[in-house]
Amino acid sequence: MGYDIKWIIPKLRSTTSLWNFASSITFAAVGIFSKIIMEWLNKTTVYNKHIIERALNSRPKEVPLITVSNHHSCFDDPGIWSTLDLKYLLSRRKMRWSLAAHDICFTNVWHSYFFMLGKCVPVVRGNGVYQEAIDFCIEKLAKGDWVHVFPEGKVNMLKENLRFKWGIGRLIFESPVVPLVVPIVHLGMDQVLPNEPPYMLKTKKKVTLYYGEPIDFSEMLADLRKSNADEVEARKAITDRIQDELLRLKTATEELHARL
Repeated sequence: MGYDIKWIIPKLRSTTSLWNFASSITFAAVGIFSKIIMEWLNKTTVYNKHIIERALNSRPKEVPLITVSNHHSCFDDPGIWSTLDLKYLLSRRKMRWSLAAHDICFTNVWHSYFFMLGKCVPVVRGNGVYQEAIDFCIEKLAKGDWVHVFPEGKVNMLKENLRFKWGIGRLIFESPVVPLVVPIVHLGMDQVLPNEPPYMLKTKKKVTLYYGEPIDFSEMLADLRKSNADEVEARKAITDRIQDELLRLKTATEELHARL
């Protein structure tokens, strides 16, 4: 039997000022450390950074943000976000909520507190789309917050074209306001933190990060509801569209990465 995580999401729903202060310190420390790794000790090239900056700065406050990306390394998050300007890394309110595997990030009380302070939500792989972690993220979307998802559902060490998990479809379909959805593809993160022992951070590696244009789901969601599509059909259609877009971005990112 694994570590009991039943207390975690209720705790995330009832944070205090002291908790928020500790969370801000956690984001600052992790963000600065990761920025040193990604931008000083390795060569990271970011394409279309203006897309995420525009999403963070200019979207109406009631419109939630969802980012989706491939998952190649345990350093993907925070590595991806370390390329943001410090003003974001030092502001916990602007930073993302992120679904994180309960059996990797929440294995004991100390690990749990660290990842909770980093706004990570424990998701139980295999428990389907109707679990408390997804419910919690829908609550956050209803408040206009930012949620990040790795729809492959695990670190994809072999870089296969895995079938995406349908949790992302539920998040988008059940969000009270149609979210702004930004796709991201990155390459080279598994060179910075390899997926085999001794799991040591590396230097002088190249990383490419590509932000795609936001995916507008307004028309698709309207059509799904007009046609009285059931929840399964809707989740599949939404997830398929995200997967198609990330596959398209993957090809473009591979070409850019090869030129560096």
